[in-house]
Amino acid sequence: MNGLLAFGFWLLALQLSAEQVRLTRSGIIIVGSGDKVRAFEPFRGTLDGGLGYAEAVNKYKQTFGDAVNVYCMIIPTAVAIYCPEEAKVWTKDQKATVRNIYAHLSKDVKFVDLFDTMNAHAEEDIYSRTDHHWAPLGAYYAAQQFADQAEVPFADLSTYEKHVIHDYVGTMYRFSRDAAVKNAPEDFVYYVPKEVDYTTTYIRYQLGKNRKVVGEKEPEEGNFFYTYDDGNSAAYMTFMHGDLNTTKVKTSTRNGRRLLILKDSYGNALPAYLFHSFEEIHVVDCRYFTKNIVHYVQKNDITDILFANNAGHAYAATTHQSYNRYLEQ
Repeated sequence: MNGLLAFGFWLLALQLSAEQVRLTRSGIIIVGSGDKVRAFEPFRGTLDGGLGYAEAVNKYKQTFGDAVNVYCMIIPTAVAIYCPEEAKVWTKDQKATVRNIYAHLSKDVKFVDLFDTMNAHAEEDIYSRTDHHWAPLGAYYAAQQFADQAEVPFADLSTYEKHVIHDYVGTMYRFSRDAAVKNAPEDFVYYVPKEVDYTTTYIRYQLGKNRKVVGEKEPEEGNFFYTYDDGNSAAYMTFMHGDLNTTKVKTSTRNGRRLLILKDSYGNALPAYLFHSFEEIHVVDCRYFTKNIVHYVQKNDITDILFANNAGHAYAATTHQSYNRYLEQ
């Protein structure tokens, strides 16, 4: 009887494990059940890949020399923080790949290694469960680490105004088409800085076929934060209304430091945590910039450049190819 009972418990545990860790037909890893479901994309990079990204970052440092501080922050995606042992057969070792990229950076480039920071806060809501982005809280901890490394002031989260969008289901439902993700909405929580003045100016891009930039509008002032109703799947576009613009934020901070963030959409959640840290923050997306970056840096008296790409983008050849092109176009 004891043997049969033990076998029954083993079989039940196996069934529960199969339900709580699985791979969808679209290649999305699903972990957990009920309102704790988390969905994330596997990482496909190899250990020695992504070195073109390191070469591009090094080229920026060589181009600007001592006049500009250059920082490299490769942002871990959720699979690097939350993937259980049972699912690691479906993904590659993201940390090893990223740290290999860091190992190939020039000694004059300062890198911001976020793995220990993200793991230390993994029990908090630092990544969305239903979206492929990190959550704004994760960006806060990353910005804090960067500010410390850049030796600039940094405001504690307690000084921010908290906003909540309820019933949020992000991109992972569209990616996976899995009902468990759709039925596990979460709160999208973001933070608006107080006790600092700022104005935001946009140059917005117009896209044609294949999402190529075919034009841009004249600079115009706008809101840095955009408001979305509960249940809106686009809540991550709260910041700067997304990627299709070059953004300039002038703040009331006075320390002579002006930051250029070169980023993908993960980087959108970073700037607002740095309004207390820099006089100006310029934000350029790695896919849409149309100008010569050398001229841009010189025209705007940039003192600091932060590369802020998620690990998938840092690994992709198109990212470093774009950054190299910006030096020449």
